[in-house]
Amino acid sequence: MRRMTPIIHSLLDTDLYKFSMWQALLHRHPTTQARYSFVCRNASAYPLAELVPEVNRELDHLCSLSFTPDELAYLKGLRYISSDFVDFLRIFRFQRDFIEVRAAGESIDIVASGPQVHVMAFEIFVLAIVNELYFRRFDASAALAEGRRRLVAKIDLLRDFEREPPRRHPFELSDFGVRRRYSGAWQREVVATLRDAVPQFFKGTSNVLLAKELGLPPIGTMAHEYLQTYQTLGVRLRDFQKAALEDWVQEYRGDLGIALTDVITMDAFLADFDLYFAKLFDGLRHDSGDPIAWGEKALAHYERLRIDPHTKRLVFSDGLDLHRALAIYRHFADRTQMGFGIGTHLTNDVGLEPVSIVMKLRQANGQPVAKISDTPGKALCDDATFLAYLRQVFGVGDGLTQ
Repeated sequence: MRRMTPIIHSLLDTDLYKFSMWQALLHRHPTTQARYSFVCRNASAYPLAELVPEVNRELDHLCSLSFTPDELAYLKGLRYISSDFVDFLRIFRFQRDFIEVRAAGESIDIVASGPQVHVMAFEIFVLAIVNELYFRRFDASAALAEGRRRLVAKIDLLRDFEREPPRRHPFELSDFGVRRRYSGAWQREVVATLRDAVPQFFKGTSNVLLAKELGLPPIGTMAHEYLQTYQTLGVRLRDFQKAALEDWVQEYRGDLGIALTDVITMDAFLADFDLYFAKLFDGLRHDSGDPIAWGEKALAHYERLRIDPHTKRLVFSDGLDLHRALAIYRHFADRTQMGFGIGTHLTNDVGLEPVSIVMKLRQANGQPVAKISDTPGKALCDDATFLAYLRQVFGVGDGLTQ
């Protein structure tokens, strides 16, 4: 059988927030041990176990890559990336011993385990690899034709939207689609097309490689794993969110100022997000639960703190398509700044049923971590006792977590 070109050819082909979290944890908690595991949340068209040999080959190739001088120079040019972190990346290489892939019945079991600063970056690469291998078994010509038709329809929708009366704050769209893209080549085509066709709306991409090569701003701050890690770092459990946010403030000192809110529900987050943090962070990111209700809570919180909501930014990134993003925008457009990150519905909208795959932090320093999401079924925890304790500590009821 003819060998395909490797899926990953650059270590920049990942989300910006992997670098920002990586730097913060390298500086503050470099000895943390962590375990990440892969989960497919929905039914696949064929058994994912069939992909095990191909995934292993792709990971062998990934572990042969290192950052090039040109890539390191690009990262060093981002003002929030420190020179010592770039020096670390200069000698970094993924260790194959830290990741294992095997069949688990008809599914696939992928576990990355070892020093967190050596295994945390596997996540996005693993998801991109599995997704692209999965879709290679379908008719590529039909998928790309349908994808291009739908991409034109999205551009037409944005041009129609442009004729609406102006609102106080602009509509700004970014690509968040590395992890579930149809393919790397298709993501590049989508991002380049939107950049050229609707630059008034399309403002960036989470993909650092595409940002570098297409002249776009890289977009991203933090993900759940960053805050969850602090559940295991020796601070009082009730204070883990405040400890994580404080370290972030000290690391970036005004840059990368969008905080993620749904590790322990929005209500529990806002209880910790006091005037100090509300002034220091530029805004908040929504990733579960009803976006309108979440946004109303965020704006009410700022108003209670006597902070002008027009000076803050709400970023929406939970399973959006363009129609839903525009509907949310219309609701809040005259009240606060906004950004919209669209993933699957930009980079895998080709007429095929996507697989909902994630690779989540499960343990750090030998202890379980958990997320109590604002959406039922969006969380994972291996330890029911710890989950119950976490609910008790934060006063969060049952029924929010699978």
